[in-house]
Amino acid sequence: MKVLSKGLIFAVAVATTAWLTSIAFATGGTTVSAAPVSTYAPGTAIPRHLAGTFKLAAAAQSQTAAQTPATPQMSDAVFKNVQVLKGIPVDQFMGTMGVFTTSLSLCCGNCHTGAGTSNPKWEDDPPRKRTARAMVTMVQNINKNSFGGRQVVTCWTCHRGQLAPSVTPPLDFAYGEAVVNPPDILARDQNATKTVDQIFDKFIEAEGGAAKVNALTSYTAKGKSLLFGEVGDGNPSEMFAKSTGQVATFVHQQEGDVVRAFDGTTGWWQLPLTVTPQYPLTSTLAEGAKFDAVMAFPWKIRTYFPNWRVSFGQTIDGDDVDVVQGQTTTGLIGTLYFSKKTGLLKRYIRYANTVVGRIPTQVDYSDYRDVAGVKMPFKYSYAWVSERDDWTFTAYEPNVTIDGAKFGRPDPKTAGEVAGRKAK
Repeated sequence: MKVLSKGLIFAVAVATTAWLTSIAFATGGTTVSAAPVSTYAPGTAIPRHLAGTFKLAAAAQSQTAAQTPATPQMSDAVFKNVQVLKGIPVDQFMGTMGVFTTSLSLCCGNCHTGAGTSNPKWEDDPPRKRTARAMVTMVQNINKNSFGGRQVVTCWTCHRGQLAPSVTPPLDFAYGEAVVNPPDILARDQNATKTVDQIFDKFIEAEGGAAKVNALTSYTAKGKSLLFGEVGDGNPSEMFAKSTGQVATFVHQQEGDVVRAFDGTTGWWQLPLTVTPQYPLTSTLAEGAKFDAVMAFPWKIRTYFPNWRVSFGQTIDGDDVDVVQGQTTTGLIGTLYFSKKTGLLKRYIRYANTVVGRIPTQVDYSDYRDVAGVKMPFKYSYAWVSERDDWTFTAYEPNVTIDGAKFGRPDPKTAGEVAGRKAK
């Protein structure tokens, strides 16, 4: 069975999430001029030539953020005219918007009046926004009344990347090449020829052996990161990780730092020049950050789930892979894909929950090289409904002392335009 990706979905996700972050400015009354998507500041809905306009606003927001405790803000307290998606944290609200855009291949401008122009009216109720509210209510009622409250039906169930759901199956689909969309929760392969332990044992051996991997207790990595659809050399990027369950990644853009961080207890997300330039992660999104921290030392993931199972083998980029999956009682799902040829980890996907569907996060690894006797990936791709970063590492430093502050709340001063950096 082949795993097939849809480049269009990721392209739309990148562009639309830039629009999503622009919702933030509704509360501050700041507007931006229309500009082609290719001229937007990476990770934002702000045209490059206007990024400086928001420097003072971002600084003021950062100052306020620095004085605010790490208590999640609720959607209806931050955004205007929220009627259905009330009472959920901002991280889940933004993730929910991402589920909408990837499921229907739309952007914010398709639902919000004036999005991307000099006069957005986020509080307006155009027909499509009212329809979206009705659809959310419909889906929630279907799941409640027909599936005992389980989240079986989502936007993706019917739309599959289209504005309108398909009604009649085309015969080309019936008799053409199969396009497989694997389910989130994979079935156990009752006839699997390998056990979970055998797959992990082969992986650890491929990594360099138990003694070598256990001797690696921390590392830093430096390189470049390029957003999906962008061209050029990319932005300077860094990763910091400790085997005790801490990880942080920094992409140093002109407009500010894109940061994902987990200090062992709390996870943070930062996107520059938005009304919520940083926010703590909650529920399964926070659990996902913890999972990422463990996956920075992936040979330690064996004990993360008590219920690993071997699923059916798949093929990724022409490489046959062994597939194992586990799940927590809170709903986090983790799926790992190991090359049958090399034993090395090729991909992992984890799923967090929102009120309208799961948020997938996919990480791909390649170009493994020796670092202190351990095979480490020098190419790394991190994708979710808001963006995809393609990293190329140039150097690792193993077993170094790392300041614990690297894994905590990002410095609010880095959430806006940073002086001295040159635009890409």
